[in-house]
Amino acid sequence: MAAVANPTVFLLMVSGQIESAQFPEFDDLYCKYCFVYGHDWAPTSGLEEGISQITSKNRDSRRDLVWNFPIEITFKSTNPFGWPQIVLSVYGSDFFGNDVVRGYGAVHLPFTPGSHKRTIPMFVPESTSKLQKFTSWLMGRRPEFTDPKVVAQGEGREVTRVRSQGFVTLSFNVVTKDLKKLGYDVSPAGVPNLSAGDGLHRY
Repeated sequence: MAAVANPTVFLLMVSGQIESAQFPEFDDLYCKYCFVYGHDWAPTSGLEEGISQITSKNRDSRRDLVWNFPIEITFKSTNPFGWPQIVLSVYGSDFFGNDVVRGYGAVHLPFTPGSHKRTIPMFVPESTSKLQKFTSWLMGRRPEFTDPKVVAQGEGREVTRVRSQGFVTLSFNVVTKDLKKLGYDVSPAGVPNLSAGDGLHRY
């Protein structure tokens, strides 16, 4: 019976939304998202990827692009290694009407339960020579990753030339289950935890 009572996995439940973006040079953009996670992780519910509607800039002074696109997913794992990241890709049309990438970015899902907001700096790959830049502009084929998940993995990224371009803001609501029972404490630093049964505060 004792073996049944002890959990063997913990759960990470995340809901929230891709709120808005700032791309001063561009308008009429949409956003794709997907998750990257380690071998010990498995999604149990929710969507692993999605694509937003196209949005235009607000008429206020900030000129934000507002999506408010919902995200919701639950993971189970036995090991925090490979903690999930959300990868964003923002697209829009160029002068010729082709869909081109306007920015890539990634961020780890928050570790601590509660409400969180993250602003992700975005970037785009750059051509390595002026000739390639001109050719890609002429052909309407800008440099982009064949798989956006490479943004979160880092392997081979050191040889990629990129340029910063825009920001995307996300909000998260995070709930975890059985992390502490498996020996992982993700409480914010400096917040005392009352360990069940021993009456002692741990810092």
